[in-house]
Amino acid sequence: MSNNSSVTYTSLLSDLRRYLERGFTQESDPYVYEQLPRLITLAERRIARELKVEGFIVPVTTTLQAGVSVYAKPDRWRDTVSMRIDANAIQARSYEYIRNYWPDDAQTGTPEFYADYDYQHWLIAPAPAVDTSIEILYYEQPRFLGDETQTNFITEYAPDMLLYGSLLEAAPYLKNDQRLQIWQSLYDRAAQALSGEDLKRIIDRTAIRNEA
Repeated sequence: MSNNSSVTYTSLLSDLRRYLERGFTQESDPYVYEQLPRLITLAERRIARELKVEGFIVPVTTTLQAGVSVYAKPDRWRDTVSMRIDANAIQARSYEYIRNYWPDDAQTGTPEFYADYDYQHWLIAPAPAVDTSIEILYYEQPRFLGDETQTNFITEYAPDMLLYGSLLEAAPYLKNDQRLQIWQSLYDRAAQALSGEDLKRIIDRTAIRNEA
């Protein structure tokens, strides 16, 4: 598989069955047949967790409401890249720092800091005095593959990594430990290639911006 391959959820399932020589039909091998979609999802989670590449970044513009300091994160949020109001960046700080800096949520002002309140929410301090537009960049878990979602960023740009990641998840399940090192090596190679390509794009983009 390569970045030029036409990979879908259905074709990936077919590839996995050929590599594993298992799970071709529910009647002949029900446990592996039923487990393969879960192994693909585990591989998708692994890739999104381990890679911080440009393709996983999503920009969103929303409104901070006057007097409100806690905000829900988007669905499939993985990690925050940045927050900005107009030309001013809001700085990331720890929850404890923000509570010490701005202990009274009832007091409002110009937002200066943000922190993870919990996995589903951000804490902004101080809460804005008026409704305020904010731009947020964050790493997203791509929409999981399935019968209704045949492709996503990973199938388009890292199909080999997804295949090897799925095989890597399958090895312990099938108690095929002798294959772990092979799949891990191929997975790591694919990850390094994707990270390198992404880094080159970022460097090229920065050079273009500096030359302008």
